[in-house]
Amino acid sequence: MLTKSPAPTNLLDRLTEAGLAWGEGIYGRLAAPIGAAAFALYILLIAVTAWFLPDANWDMLPYLAIAEEGSYRDVQALHDYAYGTVRDGVSAGDYKALIDDGGGFRSHMAGNAADFHSLLGMYRIKFLYTEIVSTMSPVMSPVEAMRAVSVLSVLLFGAIALLWLRSEGALALAPVAGAVLIMAEFGDAARAATPDLLCSALFLGGLFAYVRGRQVAAAVLLFLAFLARPDNIIFLAVFVVLLVAFRQKAWGALAGFAASLVAYFAISHWAQHPGWWPHLWFSSIDQHYNMNGFDPPFSADAYLRTFAVSLVRAVSLNSWVGISVLALAGWYAASRAGFKLDRRAGILFAALLLGVLAKFTVFPIHDTRIYFPNLIPPFLLLAGPFMALWASIKGHRAAVLHVVPVDKP
Repeated sequence: MLTKSPAPTNLLDRLTEAGLAWGEGIYGRLAAPIGAAAFALYILLIAVTAWFLPDANWDMLPYLAIAEEGSYRDVQALHDYAYGTVRDGVSAGDYKALIDDGGGFRSHMAGNAADFHSLLGMYRIKFLYTEIVSTMSPVMSPVEAMRAVSVLSVLLFGAIALLWLRSEGALALAPVAGAVLIMAEFGDAARAATPDLLCSALFLGGLFAYVRGRQVAAAVLLFLAFLARPDNIIFLAVFVVLLVAFRQKAWGALAGFAASLVAYFAISHWAQHPGWWPHLWFSSIDQHYNMNGFDPPFSADAYLRTFAVSLVRAVSLNSWVGISVLALAGWYAASRAGFKLDRRAGILFAALLLGVLAKFTVFPIHDTRIYFPNLIPPFLLLAGPFMALWASIKGHRAAVLHVVPVDKP
């Protein structure tokens, strides 16, 4: 039997209780605008950080080289352009860190144009990002263009997330979405000069279009997300298999996958991509200095060791495993309470989490940024069921009798 807590007698306790009750009442009435404002401020903060405090990562160099390789046919000239552009666009300390690691990989690439050029196939395949940077470069410096793409990606991602929450009547949960973004290292992804966040924003838009039944938009945005990061085809393949298995009509997603599948082989050939195993070897086993003709024989032992090491690092150093488990726990809790995802959303939820598992299996690398596109949408899908659950709890709470025991004479 529930009972009321004894009334506080201390003045400070009474003031504290009154303040908490007032705050609860205010937030209860204004939860949606407060949540939306808090989330928007967070997105703006990340956008400002991405512009003024960018991360000078080594991947800037090959991306900048690819953006202008049509203007520099000579390998040495292209190398000099990329390194010179980064030198002029970052601080002296950041540039030194990019070119000098005590005689290791970075030091070698700074002094060897041919070996640097041999790596470009692994970056050229993400050509949408470099094409955008190249298009923007005439009106701003190439390094600033990369920052601008990051800022625009942040704003686009935040706007789509807010639209998604609004469509579910769940703007009150926007601060929770912000907390998940923090756990998913959203700020780090925004500060990095890579196509990861551009892919994530386009991908989120494609999934939102799918949920809302906007087939053309879903096809176009999912295809553009693939062009930003072709490894996104792994998720699309899983998604299409589930759509077909459960006979869910979604021709936009099917068209996006079909276009991506055709484009994958064409782009891989055009980009002179070294192939899955050489790329995995370079990324997770050993940074081979020259990728021209590099084609090591497949080794199951090397793959399994790489898988195990990457899994340990992912669990101990990164957040994507924990976030995926948290999403599963949220789905389980909502389902047990009787608030399940509808068929359309349930298929997408399963595809997102299975897509993370499939991507890690195909290319075991531990960095959260690789899986970031799949981490936030599950929580947006769960926003509707959790708002319904919260409304149900509030309705039942109003009907609960609080019995105050009295002493019998």
